Amino acid sequence: MSRLSRDVVFVDGVRTPFGKAGPKGIYAETRADDLVIRTIRELLRRNPSLPPERIDEVAIAATTQTGDQGLTIGRTAALLAGLPKSVPGFAVDRMCAGAMTAATSVAGGIAFGAYDVAIAGGVEHMGRHPMGEGVDPNPRFLSERIVDPSALVMGQTAENLHDRFPHLTRERADAFALASQHKYAKALADGKIQQDLVTVATRSAEKGWGLATADEPPRPETTLEGLAGLKTPFRPHGRVTAGNAAGLNDGATASILAAEDVARELGLPIGARLVSFAFVGVEPEVMGVGPVPATEKALAKAGLSIDDIGLFELNEAFAVQVLALLDHFGIADDDERVNPWGGAIAVGHPLASSGVRLFTQLSRHFAERPDVRYGLTAMCIGIGMGGAVIWENPNWEGK
Repeated sequence: MSRLSRDVVFVDGVRTPFGKAGPKGIYAETRADDLVIRTIRELLRRNPSLPPERIDEVAIAATTQTGDQGLTIGRTAALLAGLPKSVPGFAVDRMCAGAMTAATSVAGGIAFGAYDVAIAGGVEHMGRHPMGEGVDPNPRFLSERIVDPSALVMGQTAENLHDRFPHLTRERADAFALASQHKYAKALADGKIQQDLVTVATRSAEKGWGLATADEPPRPETTLEGLAGLKTPFRPHGRVTAGNAAGLNDGATASILAAEDVARELGLPIGARLVSFAFVGVEPEVMGVGPVPATEKALAKAGLSIDDIGLFELNEAFAVQVLALLDHFGIADDDERVNPWGGAIAVGHPLASSGVRLFTQLSRHFAERPDVRYGLTAMCIGIGMGGAVIWENPNWEGK
């Protein structure tokens, strides 16, 4: 029996406002699973033509799968969001690329014909569950020198990347970070960011109930002089600072993916068409370089070159890892195609949730840019990996 692959589309995506992790953050006393439940409910509200019983799978990622981020969160969030009990779900962990992996996993199922429609997303409450909470790395990693000790500390891997590419200076990283803050501020002023956000009721024993309506991490007042004066916590006289890296954040994302024919049958919007994706492994000590070979692999699978990519949504875990990709492909640091509305340095990076933020923003760019045919979403991944997904603009007006 033969099976034909089907086209997979990104229908819609939403996210909570991203918060600062810690006791003073907006979500300090809000459960992680409640964040992702809110995004699933919002997707259904925004897409009333999608019958909940037509959803075939719910894949939700979390890097630290414990407490209110554990218990097979894809299934439990689906139940708590009010989906029919017949809708299954599962949990995903690929560190920073959790939501990206959740989406590509269900996309493969859709292309194969196992699913028609699926929800994919991610959540990370780094205030309640710091990265690495409860982990027990095998001592062989260090005793047998499988990795350098720095491989287990993401900020140190970013310093290692600066070592490997000394022309990627702190000054360049700071300038890129400043641009991220300014682009985000402009996008916010232009009303671009708000369209993706879902408000979240928050709880505080001291202050009572509140409502999260805006991202907490951005620092629009940032200056180059201020960035230059920041400490380098991962190495004396280093180059990685709190200003040129994403912070510790809380937040959730969710998206709808579907077979293109099913999306049209149900009258669902089509934000982007999946072209190819790739995940690769690299040296854990320089995990930030991962998006480079991942992008090369995804381009090769699609039969495209970097010159075919008209828009880039690159996760800014650290400025240096974005600069490494741009340098590799001969793209200027200030290229207008790259992160037009800013990136994680400004908005935050709640680990496993960020991939769907990239997809969602790219789909919004596509709607405004019918002159662009292809876009790239890519990110580095802890323990030495990279991920890249290439999308086609359904609004493209070219030939």
